Amino acid sequence: MKGLRPVDEAILDLLDRVKVSQEKELKPLNTALGLYAAENILSPVNVPPADNSAMDGYAVQLASIRANDWLKISDRVPAGSVGISMEPGTAARIFTGAPIPEGADTVVIQENCEFEQGRVRILAMPEMGANVRECGQDLLIGTTVVRRGERLTPQLLALLASVGCVEVAVYKPLRIAILSTGDELVEPGGELAPGQIFNSNRFALDGLIRGLGMESVDLGIIGDNPKATEQALRQAVKRADLIVSTGGVSVGEEDHVKSAVEHLGEIDLWKLAIKPGKPMAFGHVLGKPFFGLPGNPVSTFVTFLIVARPYLLAMQGAAEFRSESIMIPAAFSFSGGSRREYLRVRIIETEAGEPCLERFANQGSGIMTSVAWADGLAEIDIGQEVSAGDRLRFYKI
Repeated sequence: MKGLRPVDEAILDLLDRVKVSQEKELKPLNTALGLYAAENILSPVNVPPADNSAMDGYAVQLASIRANDWLKISDRVPAGSVGISMEPGTAARIFTGAPIPEGADTVVIQENCEFEQGRVRILAMPEMGANVRECGQDLLIGTTVVRRGERLTPQLLALLASVGCVEVAVYKPLRIAILSTGDELVEPGGELAPGQIFNSNRFALDGLIRGLGMESVDLGIIGDNPKATEQALRQAVKRADLIVSTGGVSVGEEDHVKSAVEHLGEIDLWKLAIKPGKPMAFGHVLGKPFFGLPGNPVSTFVTFLIVARPYLLAMQGAAEFRSESIMIPAAFSFSGGSRREYLRVRIIETEAGEPCLERFANQGSGIMTSVAWADGLAEIDIGQEVSAGDRLRFYKI
């Protein structure tokens, strides 16, 4: 469609403009979940720090014993203690996680042993080194544990704890201001007058932003008033690193956000060849990045996920900021139009047990039930003819 920026071109343009936040802070591990590492972290220790037993059983020097020999039990080694040096032809009772005593090289599991008071008989000979976890088997000193820009998951936090880390340097979470514009909006719990609707976009954006490990700053509902809109934008600049507004960026007489942004800064991008969400804008307000998303709930959701989200992640310092997608066959037919379209779809199974995409019946930009129902978005290129079985790019919500 004439005058509309292609989606991929717009995203690349935006990412070229990103200035990565350089603010860092130290966080205790138990408060760092979901944040982004600000530096590479190397292991200062070997994990495990010494050879240890993977099973309960008996530690032996394999070359010095034979099957069915009775061996003197020379020591008992529970986890957390260090055994004495072993003589050849003896055995040490050992428990899972306990260090392998000096002189031993193999652990025989207790199920393959016969025990009498003070001695043990090996009923089945193991292989050399059986049931021994070697020093550094998991991590060696100097191994990279976490890379800069990685999001800290429970798994990574556990790995950091395993090498003795108490705190971690992270990028300070971005603060994202949310402005909901429109005289028609009322907060949930309020009274609806004729022509008004409840403000759902605020809750969608708040959840999406916090889901990225960032902080949201709710500036409430701004009426369709040029002065109030400009005042709200000035307030947003003071309180946040980036501004996201909903509504007010189209061409209606009551759409004041675009003109207010142009008065306080500049609009760098306006109108995309995307459906839903054509009247999306990007610019700067007094130096702070600004996303103006359409007011229709589905349009807000789609443009945030497809366009704004990669920018926010890149600005946050995330190593992985591009939207991940997979190819899944469609279970429907569809004809693409003059804009790239993102259909709300759900993953179902064919009779053969293979995954495929089911399309929500009503794809209107105001039908938020389509988003609540969906597993993700299916990308339909301009003019693309889709038949059942065609593989489509799928973005998980």
